[in-house]
Amino acid sequence: MLVRPVSNPPNPWATSEVEYFDEIPAAKLEVYEDHTRNILATNDSPDLGFRWSINPYRGCYHACAYCYARPTHEYLSFGAGTDFDRKITVKPRAPELLREAFEKRSWKGEVIVFSGVTDCYQPLEASYRLTRGCLEVCAEYGNPAGIITKAPLIERDLDVLVALRERARVSVTISIPFFDEEKARAIEPFVATPHRRLRTIEKLARAGIDVGVNIAPMIPGLGDEDLPKTLEAAARAGATHAGFVFLRLPGSVKAVFEERIRAALPLRAAKILSKIRDARGGKLYDSRWGKRQEGEGVYAEQARALFDTTCRRLGLNAREIEPPSEPTFARPPKPGHQLKLL
Repeated sequence: MLVRPVSNPPNPWATSEVEYFDEIPAAKLEVYEDHTRNILATNDSPDLGFRWSINPYRGCYHACAYCYARPTHEYLSFGAGTDFDRKITVKPRAPELLREAFEKRSWKGEVIVFSGVTDCYQPLEASYRLTRGCLEVCAEYGNPAGIITKAPLIERDLDVLVALRERARVSVTISIPFFDEEKARAIEPFVATPHRRLRTIEKLARAGIDVGVNIAPMIPGLGDEDLPKTLEAAARAGATHAGFVFLRLPGSVKAVFEERIRAALPLRAAKILSKIRDARGGKLYDSRWGKRQEGEGVYAEQARALFDTTCRRLGLNAREIEPPSEPTFARPPKPGHQLKLL
């Protein structure tokens, strides 16, 4: 197995910094428990189409160099580099906390997205089963949910997804930014191969789950080359919708991403960075709402046009998503409580 040495950009919130003068140690997995009292996170960004999300984990073993969530680890006094990949916090009471949230009179049964920050089906989920537990609560209450993941582990929970689909709306989006396996292994080293993720789309579609593909992030000089192939393969596998998110490199992510591509793709690194700047007004990142997800300029417009044209040709995103005719959320009766007749 690939073992990465410790490497973290300076943490802007830390008062001290670690520097190794001899051999740099390997980054080993460390798991921390987060005994938070709330599990639902709210989002007010106009760039995102959801308000509520659940993150059973913080940090992610997948180690994707481009992950925009890396700077959130700095608030825990960790680094945004290998600390984010290997120092992972879990929320052991996540399903219990979600049930408590659903029992509050203020909860109206809005859509919940798994997850807004890190992959809810990263390897630790195989043993902790926190995402599964939360989805079981959603199924019990009929609360609609959306899931974004790269992991075939979601196949384990097909029974829960089917049970939820019978009561409420549920959709799954599988992120596949590359079609080529070598590119994927260089940038997202601990994720299943793109072709394995396509099989996950196929299995979900066969089970009747609404499933789509996410070209996220679209990395200039890498992902644009694969974009039509990825969409075509996803459509053949049964995907009905597709998403497109331009590469975002906020804060310390810039340093992590540049370090990785220079090490893993040395002959292409300069070209990739140049194309990113072309789509970001000469910078590696533009934080403006409405621009950070899409980029701007000729290159960004061409990439988006290629995505839109290919989706139309394949019939992706052709189906209108209609709101449910009536709310599906309902609190199950408690033992000893008399059911209402009307």
